[in-house]
Amino acid sequence: METLKNSIQFKVWGRYALFTDPITKLGGERCSYHIPTYEALKGVAKSIYWKPTLIWYIDKVRIMKTVRTQTKGTKPLKMSGGNDLSIYTYLVDIEYQVLAHFEWNIHRPELAKDRIDGKHFQITQRMLERGGRQDIFLGTRDCQGYVEPCNFGEGIGAYDDIDELSYGLMFHGFDYPDETGKDEMVTRFWRPVMKHGIIVFEHPEQCSVRKFVRTMQAKTFDEGQNFKNVEIEFEELILQPGMEDGKI
Repeated sequence: METLKNSIQFKVWGRYALFTDPITKLGGERCSYHIPTYEALKGVAKSIYWKPTLIWYIDKVRIMKTVRTQTKGTKPLKMSGGNDLSIYTYLVDIEYQVLAHFEWNIHRPELAKDRIDGKHFQITQRMLERGGRQDIFLGTRDCQGYVEPCNFGEGIGAYDDIDELSYGLMFHGFDYPDETGKDEMVTRFWRPVMKHGIIVFEHPEQCSVRKFVRTMQAKTFDEGQNFKNVEIEFEELILQPGMEDGKI
């Protein structure tokens, strides 16, 4: 598969994962979906590399290992203080291959000068080779993950011989105002189907089941206030004391 200047392929794995089914949150318990959600994998891609100039889209995921679960007791902190004993059901020993790509965020016209695909692609590749710019989490901060480059489709997967496995209505992801241009947060749902171990994700705009969550406004970026032109920042850097002597 030819690698485009906005596309990446990576392997992500970890000891535990918790892609929470929203229905199980009602009683304080949590139970993981058997497959990763679009939003969780998007979070992994953003932890590898992200800027508000771009939006990550997850194209495909390949399930490499047999789905296994483990139930553990935990004591999550309560906002009012103290904690209660809860039962969480995690996925155990997970490994996925992911195909993803980024597109420019057209709702960020103030960052149009930063739309340099070669630049962002090269940075993404370097960050991926180093295991990501930020910590990788598999659904929740309790579940540490790890990433490295891979060739999507290589190797033997646990479900390669399964023709088709359908799932019911599942959480897909969130629509945020900085990515949609609308002052609202919306939850998306879809019905995934795994074929020979591979799940092809619907594009967020294709998800027909949606639920309004709340109104929300996107953060604005104003040059000179909360972001700087790179030339100006470089000039300020070289004018620091000691820079002319090579001490910085």
